[in-house]
Amino acid sequence: MEKIKTCRYVILHLFCYLCAVIFSTKMAAAQNISVRVGVVLDMDEYGKMAFNCISMALSDFYTTHDFYNTRLLLYNRDSKGDVIGAAAAGLDLLKNVEVQAIIGPMYSVQANFLISLGQKAHVPIITFSATSPSLSSLRSPYFVRATLNDSTQVNPIVAIIQAFKWKEVVPIYEDNEFGEGIVPFLTNALEQVNVRVPYRSVIPPTATDEQIVAELNKLKTMQPRVFIVHMLSSLGSRLFAKAAQLGMMSKDYAWIITDSITNELNSMDPSVLASMLGVIGVKPYIPRTKELDDFAIQYKNMVQQSNPKALNLDIYGIWAYDSALALAMAVEKAELANLTYQKTNTSTNSTDLEAFGVSLSGPKLIQALLSITFRGLAGNFQLVDGQLQAPPYEIVNIVGPGASGIGYWTKENGIVNKLNFSSSSTSAYSTSKDNLGSIIWPGNESSPPKGWVVPTKTKKMRVGVPVKDGFTEFVRVTWNSDNSTTVEGFCIDIFDAVMKALPYDVPYEYIPFATPDHKMAGDYNEMAYQVYLGNYDAVAGDVTILGNRSQYVDFTLPFIESGVTMVVPIPEDKKGNTWILVKPLTWELWSTIFFFFVIIGILVWLLERPENRDFRGSGWDQFCMIFWFSFSTMFFAHKEKVKTNAARIVVIAWLLAVFILTQGYASSLTSMLTAQQLIVNDVNELIRNKDYVGYSNTSFVYGFLKNLFDESQLRPFNSAEEMDELLSKGSANGGIAAAFHEIPYIKLFLGKYCSKYMMVGPTYKAAGFGFVFPIDSPLVPDVSREILNVTEVQKMVDIEKKWLGDESKCPDTDTKSIGLSSFRVVFIIVGTVGLAAIIYYMIYMITHRHENPNVKKVDPTIERQIYELWQLLENYKKRHP
Repeated sequence: MEKIKTCRYVILHLFCYLCAVIFSTKMAAAQNISVRVGVVLDMDEYGKMAFNCISMALSDFYTTHDFYNTRLLLYNRDSKGDVIGAAAAGLDLLKNVEVQAIIGPMYSVQANFLISLGQKAHVPIITFSATSPSLSSLRSPYFVRATLNDSTQVNPIVAIIQAFKWKEVVPIYEDNEFGEGIVPFLTNALEQVNVRVPYRSVIPPTATDEQIVAELNKLKTMQPRVFIVHMLSSLGSRLFAKAAQLGMMSKDYAWIITDSITNELNSMDPSVLASMLGVIGVKPYIPRTKELDDFAIQYKNMVQQSNPKALNLDIYGIWAYDSALALAMAVEKAELANLTYQKTNTSTNSTDLEAFGVSLSGPKLIQALLSITFRGLAGNFQLVDGQLQAPPYEIVNIVGPGASGIGYWTKENGIVNKLNFSSSSTSAYSTSKDNLGSIIWPGNESSPPKGWVVPTKTKKMRVGVPVKDGFTEFVRVTWNSDNSTTVEGFCIDIFDAVMKALPYDVPYEYIPFATPDHKMAGDYNEMAYQVYLGNYDAVAGDVTILGNRSQYVDFTLPFIESGVTMVVPIPEDKKGNTWILVKPLTWELWSTIFFFFVIIGILVWLLERPENRDFRGSGWDQFCMIFWFSFSTMFFAHKEKVKTNAARIVVIAWLLAVFILTQGYASSLTSMLTAQQLIVNDVNELIRNKDYVGYSNTSFVYGFLKNLFDESQLRPFNSAEEMDELLSKGSANGGIAAAFHEIPYIKLFLGKYCSKYMMVGPTYKAAGFGFVFPIDSPLVPDVSREILNVTEVQKMVDIEKKWLGDESKCPDTDTKSIGLSSFRVVFIIVGTVGLAAIIYYMIYMITHRHENPNVKKVDPTIERQIYELWQLLENYKKRHP
């Protein structure tokens, strides 16, 4: 009986407890504060996916945070896919519902007006998908971007372009606020790494297939083959489908897509993905966590099972989830007490835009929202300046039915193969392609495209050429009877050979830089500037590489060396210098020659005297014989026979040395005698005498001479014939005393007038002749490489002989005395031979003197001969004190 009573007592106690719990729960629910929140979305499949994520986020959050005093009450409005619909939905929520915050809209083009409404009403506008950087320029304190600014993906894209050393890219973007927002940031970043944007392709969001095809065909006629596509996935799908049909998803093409398409790859049609093989994309890195996997499963079970056509969960749905969580936390943190609007004073004639009030809780709510930080499904949620902070970016390559990760980009380290969050990395910023995994490129290629091609179905490359009156061996333009032109010459043959050697075909045509009357249309600076203006694609001719020109055009490597020097006449007669005969050799060399003459004479006398009667006699005769024999070898006039082998070797070596010395002396003396005939051989002399000097009126030399001479002293010429005429007259007779020109022209001139003129004075260095191209033209490296190949083979020699003839043999007037260093080897050889002869002779005398007891009488030792020579010199000094 007691047990029955106890059981009844437990049951009654449990029943009372449950009633108390239910009552307290109802009381708490009755005390919860409902905060009205508007949601402005396009209620298509994409909008429904985002709204489901928001609803699920609040349901999950309040399940685990049932102790919160606030609850978000969602009021959904359909923005109907346009700007007006979004504005009308926002206006309705502010005026009629008096929401405390609005989540949305979906697109950047819809956000502008809604942000302005939120600022006026002090209502936070929270977007999880409007990414255009232009929205930040509104500087509204009530605008919160819980997604990434499109400008954050610019640096990853630029790093990819740097990795493959592409120099030209073309952005393709939507013609609206979303598409245009990224362009200034992208072009500025590309300019900083010297990458050109020669063209911007703009496609309207409502473009027809015919408009897309027309724009793609325009791109096919251009040189760049690297395209950056920034548009929504709906338009991007159509673009890539048409690009594949036009053959633009093949070899030589490179496509980079922004995260607006990369984030949507999982929901795109498989046939479109198949056409995008080889495309590279960037997208924010979302770490795989248990919470994210659980939510993905929950979303699939709750949404996609009931509606199989529902879109797959993507990053925008995840950001929508995190946005709802952040707003729920902020509402609780703000401890909102007054959820009403303060009415504004409006007249009866006011419009709906003026009829809504101002939220009294808005300032507290926005401050709380900006301070919220937590770990969301997409990673760390933290707002700085009202914007979500960018995580690392993942770089993917579209292969087969999906995308494969090939690397990452971080703000600190650039392109990396793997992310390392465990420790702070001190590695330098890298843009190396080696940090990327294997990539399949369009056309199923394994090697990266070079980024540009010469279009085959387009106009020929326009190559400007100068029209010259003189020195036409370099460039000659001839007008035919049908007004067509024939262009030929040394520079033209070089250009033709180089372009033919390129590994790809480049169609081009020559266009003379001429006026209607077939005259040069300006100087060479103006002709080069036409490339900068886009009137020419290149210039081929005798264009000197100059620093001021390289500021607006690029030059190839020089195909011929150059420099500025002067030409002067050679008079018929000119008095020489008294000491001209000794100037060919330095005094050091003269002294060395005299010393060796004496040494060689003594050495031959020592070797020959024991056996050769010609070297015997009285002391004076032997002394004279030493000098006679030695100096007579200078003219090869010695008559004494040399009998010993050692002496013969010494004489042969010395005769060879004498021959070399005399040839060098004769050559140097000839050059000096020729130089003595010049009227002037120094620029300073021309300046002192105030002589007239000449220059080519199409060359940069005029600007150079203005720094040396008064402009009144400068007289122009157009051709070699005019140059000869002015020099022949002389400065005093209306001509010039010297002509300044570049060395290639002077060599050509001297080839015709070598007997009358010669180059003198210093050579002022110039970089040489090069071909002109636009700045950062991709042709420049390839053309420069082929210039090296062409100039190193016989082809260059043949072209020079054809147009410039054999190199001029005119003597060089800048002749200096020949020094000892020029003949050091000759004297070393002679000295070595002489020393060897003495050693041989000493060994011979030592080994043979005991074999013949009479050798001392017949062949005195070398010591004895040296002693007799010394005695001979002493006796000579006594007789001639």
